[in-house]
Amino acid sequence: MTLRPSYVLAMIAALGIEIAIARFVHDEFVRPYLGDSLAVATVYLALRAVTPLPMVTAVAIAFAFACAIEVGQFFHLVDLLGLGTNRVARIVLGTTFAPTDFAAYAGGAVCVLAIERARRFRWRVSR
Repeated sequence: MTLRPSYVLAMIAALGIEIAIARFVHDEFVRPYLGDSLAVATVYLALRAVTPLPMVTAVAIAFAFACAIEVGQFFHLVDLLGLGTNRVARIVLGTTFAPTDFAAYAGGAVCVLAIERARRFRWRVSR
């Protein structure tokens, strides 16, 4: 297993922001859209922290994971698994399907790619 400390720290920070959004933000933009975009970034950072996956592969997996969870919400997966009363499962897997969430996930994936490419470009220029 590969451990990349910079990705671990970034993932912890992103997860902290996600938790803060979930606990304290109850609006119609930040929580549903920025939170969903950040969820893709958080999964991406976790993948890059502990695997040797290339950037594009990790982004694709993070995006697919988010989309799979959304599809699970459409089919009420939490209830089908018998976890409807489990608060953690309801938070992690979600309970409300929204087709617009797919756009938020795509936006998160695009932002991750843009940030990573900018970081790599800046790193190359500074060398």
